[in-house]
Amino acid sequence: MPPPAFDRLRALAIVSQAIGLMLVIGLETVMGNAARPWQGVVLAGMLVAALTIALVRLYQRNLTRKRWAERLEASDHNKDQDDD
Repeated sequence: MPPPAFDRLRALAIVSQAIGLMLVIGLETVMGNAARPWQGVVLAGMLVAALTIALVRLYQRNLTRKRWAERLEASDHNKDQDDD
């Protein structure tokens, strides 16, 4: 099965990283050196978002593989019954 034309998880990852980058630059512009701790918080949030998206993608991929294997098993089982 071909991959979908629009990948929501990929778009979400790109948007979350873009927002994080804008926040880091914006904090530096507005607060100067006082922004360092807040930039660390933003970076941590970006990492959490990226890891969450990666785990969701892994879960979806494993679920798809499981369904595909079940279909193959059912297909093989039906073929065996037809041969009898």
